[in-house]
Order: sequence, then structure tokens, then C-alpha cells
Amino acid sequence: MSRPANRALSPPELQAFGEELDAIRRRVTAELGASDARYIRRVVAAVRWTGVAGRALLFLGAFVPMLLWPAWIAGTLLLGLSKILENMELGHNVMHGQYDWMGDAQLQGRTYEWDIVATGDNWRRTHNFRHHTYTNVRGMDDDIGYGLLRIFPEQRWKAFYLLQPPIAVFFALMFQWGVAIQDLRIGRWLHGKMTTRQLLRVAQPVGRKMFRQLFKDYVFFPLLAGPFFLPVLLGNLVANGMRNVWTFVVIFCGHFTADAEVFPKECVRDESRGHWYLRQLRGSSNLSGGPVIDVLTGNLSHQIEHHFYPDLPANRYAAIAVQVREICARYGQHYNTGSLPRQFGQVAWRIVRHAFPSRAPAPRPLVQQTTELAT
Repeated sequence: MSRPANRALSPPELQAFGEELDAIRRRVTAELGASDARYIRRVVAAVRWTGVAGRALLFLGAFVPMLLWPAWIAGTLLLGLSKILENMELGHNVMHGQYDWMGDAQLQGRTYEWDIVATGDNWRRTHNFRHHTYTNVRGMDDDIGYGLLRIFPEQRWKAFYLLQPPIAVFFALMFQWGVAIQDLRIGRWLHGKMTTRQLLRVAQPVGRKMFRQLFKDYVFFPLLAGPFFLPVLLGNLVANGMRNVWTFVVIFCGHFTADAEVFPKECVRDESRGHWYLRQLRGSSNLSGGPVIDVLTGNLSHQIEHHFYPDLPANRYAAIAVQVREICARYGQHYNTGSLPRQFGQVAWRIVRHAFPSRAPAPRPLVQQTTELAT
């Protein structure tokens, strides 16, 4: 499948492209206020009350046998919804500092701790810094395949990748655990570049977080149900699985569709603001679907806008997207968007196709243009 051509921009056009996108940031920042604060506080309330309702229904089904299955199904779905909202629309966005301007201690990006086994500190390093600074740059962005999958033909093929279709399914089911260990650099330990003592030291905060999450979901709440321990435990297990799979789907659709590109390290040398925007644009993919998809994805349905403006409140992305798309059209740049089935179908095809040896395409104009400007 061939990628759409992007018009090569002259240096003045590249500068103007970056300035127009910077101007959007300034306008939105100046408008932030009460409506944005109300929005995120409603999200906080939705996370809290869907979680309470979900756990209550799990207990109701446990203690009223005739309601076991309908209450268990409803409770599990509500608890899963709560975990998805907390992970996507609350935790991820708050940790980007999108609401630091409010001065609310519970919504501060540097200190927020979310409801998964990964620590907020590790996520801020691997995601907020490395991924958003070096999006889809080989050897610098650890999110390219997460060290497990060959997503792009530019990645060197190994026989191990033949197993990646079933590995991808397992990774989706266990996604929070993959995120949790991403910053531990276990590959360095396996190759003798890190001692066991060093690994254990950096793993201590993650281990404590894992213990707390496992105890909460699989010991504390199930024990409250007494002899009906098992249905509550299974409800928590399925709810966590729902959140894991959904997060995997959204993140992979945002970065690994057919039109998404990967870049060599050289492209970030002397990278201008306009080039940084181009790289974010060409390495990201949006999802169409409307307000429901927007909320359930934490507005990562607007992945392009998120990569342009990760610290602007995500509820603003839908409006920003109209302006961004118009700017991209004027400058001859492909704006990658599509339905969830279409985008995930492309991701699944990438996972299967690049499990086998494949040839990397010729370098894209972005790399050539970066080299020209650097010289």
C-alpha cells in the first residue's frame, strides 16, 4: 500500500507552517478558563461514580444469586469504563500537564499517579519526554514496537518476529504491564549492560506500584465479598483486560497505520520547529467517530493534534483539528485520519506483514529536506 505524497516545502514555507501552528497554541492558551476546569472535574466525577457503581453491582451480584450474571456483566462493564476513562481522559492528559494552570493539587502533571501498575514517573520519562520529543525516530522512541514488535520495514528483521502476531495479542491483554516495565531497560540487563543490583534498584518503585494494584483489585475488594470472592475477582480481572486492550488499540492506531512513517536519527539534527511539526504529523494518525470516540480515547482520536499540543487540554482538540486540517491542506500535507476499523485493520496488517522479512521503502522527503536544511 503506497503512502500519499506530501509536497516538499521550501524553507520559507516550512517556517510559515510552524508559525501558523504555533499561533493556534497561543490562541487556545489565551482562552483557557472555567469551561475547561468544569470539563476535567466532570471527568473526575465520571471516573469516580462509574467505578463506585461498577464495584457495587459486582457485590450485588455476589450476594443476590438471582442477579449474579446481569449484575456481574453490568458491574464489570461499568468498572471497565471507569478504568478506561481514568487511564485515557484523566490520567494520561493530566500527566501531560494539561491542567497545571488550574492550580489544583490533584490535577498536577508532575505528581498525578494513575490507576495502573505503571508508575507515573516512569510514564513521564518514557512517554512525555522520549516519545513526544522523538516520535517514531528509530533508536530514540521506545514506543516503536515496544521492543517486542516489528511494525515498520525499516526495523531490522529477526527470526523472533515470526512469533509477533500471537505476541501482539498477549501484549494487548497485558498492556499495562508492558508500560510498567518499559523504563526498566530489561534488554540492557539481558545483554549484560546492567547488573542485577542496578535492575532491582530501578525496579523498586515499579514493584511497589504493582503490589498495590494487585492487592487492591485481586485481594482487597474480592475479600470484601467474603465467600463470593471469585466473581468479584473475575470482574476486576475482566475490567482491567478491557482497559488494556482498548488502550493498546488506541495507541497503535495513533502511530502505526499504513500512512504513518518512521524516521532515522539524523532527521532530528538541527530540527526546526516546522520540521518538528512535520515529523509529528507524518508519524501520527487520527480516528474519526465523533464525541463518544473522543471521550473514550482520551481525545487521542485526535492524535495529530495531541502530538502538536500535548500540554493543551484534550477537550480542545476537536475544534483545533478543523484549523490544523485546513493548514495541512494549504501546505500540501497529508492529514491521516480514518475510522477505527479501518485504522486498526492497517495496524493488524502491519503486525502480520512485518513479522516476515520485508524491504524498507526509499527515504521520504522529510529526511531529504532535513538534510538539505542542515547543510
